[in-house]
Amino acid sequence: MINSPFTHMSDPSTEVRDFTFIDLFSGIGGLRQAFETIGGTCVFSSEIDRFCQATYRANYGDHHVITGDITEVETQEIPAHDVLLAGFPCQPFSLAGVSKRRALNRPHGFHCETQGTLFFEVVRILASCRPRFFLLENVKNLVNHDRGRTFRVIRETLQKKLGYQIHEQVLNARYWVPQHRERIFIAGFLDDTEFSFDGMKFPESSPGPKLNSILHPENGTEIPEHGYTEGKLAKVHPRYTLSEHLWKYLKDYAEKHRRKGNGFGFGLFGPDDVARTLSARYFKDGSEILVKQNHCECPRRLTPRECSRLMGFDKSGQSPFKIPVSDTQAYKQFGNAVVVPVAEAVARHMEPHIKSRFDQVSIA
Repeated sequence: MINSPFTHMSDPSTEVRDFTFIDLFSGIGGLRQAFETIGGTCVFSSEIDRFCQATYRANYGDHHVITGDITEVETQEIPAHDVLLAGFPCQPFSLAGVSKRRALNRPHGFHCETQGTLFFEVVRILASCRPRFFLLENVKNLVNHDRGRTFRVIRETLQKKLGYQIHEQVLNARYWVPQHRERIFIAGFLDDTEFSFDGMKFPESSPGPKLNSILHPENGTEIPEHGYTEGKLAKVHPRYTLSEHLWKYLKDYAEKHRRKGNGFGFGLFGPDDVARTLSARYFKDGSEILVKQNHCECPRRLTPRECSRLMGFDKSGQSPFKIPVSDTQAYKQFGNAVVVPVAEAVARHMEPHIKSRFDQVSIA
């Protein structure tokens, strides 16, 4: 029996570091992993959710500052840094978030007092700390929200008010992981640069991996993981299989909307498929990504370990990403996370431009 090929990052203390970065709205550290891969050292992290903090500490340690509510942090308390990373809250800009807020007659985007204005926390820190580079990540709908006015405000704020040269690109994670997940990445440079997202490297394999690359093999080639798999063959625990009652409800619900001409319904996938987007609501019924089972008519949810693999937090040849929280919290965390291999591809594309700055300083 062998260990799973899916594992986590190597020990950061053994890696050579070339520049520093801060990790805002850090979640469980997807952007952090990406920029550690190209030699960065994290000097400050901010995440308000205590369950995310637990996962973050379990995987990255306490060797640097981990703080909570960024709105309560004065900029002089933030260490000097070369790169600012921020996956600022996306619910006010996502299609689901906008629809929900409109239905409840609540504000959204920059008018959402609880989340939309957190973009301005990024602006506050950029204005005060003046890092040479930044990378922001958000949902694809950010570009079209409020008929493009939201993104226009973002662009004008970053370029005209703060003086950064910015470049944005919507990327679909399906080329790196078996999941359709489109997110926008906004790269910023304080100095003139020839950076462009054109020519960014994509994985050579086409059209991309399938679900069988992240599913538990259930054939004994993987060591059982308590709570997720069991027995000598490391079969997925029965608790992830939907009850007959829930499965019937989901089928009836999908049929009702099909008759109305709507697209609402569950997503049922096999090992040779590419899944829908994993969302933070996955803990509710798992309906967006259900896995077919040969031995049972009812499908099952992904396990949190499979979610970790689907989001690229587990990597070959390294220890598994630690999941110290409940399934409910784990599903929320992975559903809100950045896909690590996509962020790494962006980081590597930015790397020569970041490091050329330090080469210029060294020569000077």
